Amino acid sequence: MHVDTFPDDLTPANDFVDIAVEVFRLLADATRIRIVLALQGEELSVNHLADIVDRSPAAVSQHLAKMRWGKLVRVRQEGNRMFYRLTDEHATRLVVEAIRQAEHTVEETPGHHA
Repeated sequence: MHVDTFPDDLTPANDFVDIAVEVFRLLADATRIRIVLALQGEELSVNHLADIVDRSPAAVSQHLAKMRWGKLVRVRQEGNRMFYRLTDEHATRLVVEAIRQAEHTVEETPGHHA
C-alpha cells in the first residue's frame, strides 16, 4: 500500500503508533489472547475465566490487571466477585486477525479462505 492511500489519520506518522506497540505487547501472551476470546460478547467472573483458559484464578487476575491497566477490559464488582468484559470490540478484532495471520504461516490455504 502506498503512503498516499492511507486515510488521513492512519499514516506512518500517526501519534498513536507507540501506544499501539504497547497494545501489541499487552496482547503478546497466550493467556491474554485466550481471555480476549473467552470474553467475546460476554461478561465473566475471574473463576469462570480461569476454568476456560485453564489457568489459576490468581494468574488470570494478574493478566486481567494488566489488561485493565491497558484499558482492554472493564471490571464490575458484585459482592466479593469480580466480573470482566472487553472495553470494546477492538481487542477481539486484533486477536482474530492475528489468529488468521497465524493460520497463513501454517497452512497453504487457511480454513478462513476455504
